[in-house]
Amino acid sequence: MSKSFEVQGIIHSIGETQSFGQNGFTKREFVIKLSGEGENPSYPSYVALELLKDKCALMDQYNLGQEIVAHFNLSGRLWAAQGKPEKCFTSLQAWRIESADAGFGGSAPNGENVGGNNFNIADFAPSPDNFDDDVPF
Repeated sequence: MSKSFEVQGIIHSIGETQSFGQNGFTKREFVIKLSGEGENPSYPSYVALELLKDKCALMDQYNLGQEIVAHFNLSGRLWAAQGKPEKCFTSLQAWRIESADAGFGGSAPNGENVGGNNFNIADFAPSPDNFDDDVPF
């Protein structure tokens, strides 16, 4: 079983859903410009991800320029043509897409509230009454 990863970025392009073969296999590619923590805007990185089968519809609710978080699996396979060197093909297969601002109290692409966690950070701030002077070490 492969490990799952996630990446944050701004949607740069969204391809059309393509069908392959007679068994109805579908694939849709999209490209994001990475925007998460540690990214340097002076040297942007673009990453192509793909959606397979029923997951192709996940991008229908998003538009170019929106910031998303894509959850994906890393996949790869080897291929060798007769008399040619072996090649390795790597793919990032997305299985979940969410708006980057859909965290606490954020909203989904259709504008509805998805967080449900409206809180005030001051409610969680420590006060002097919460500290114990007896240190256990």
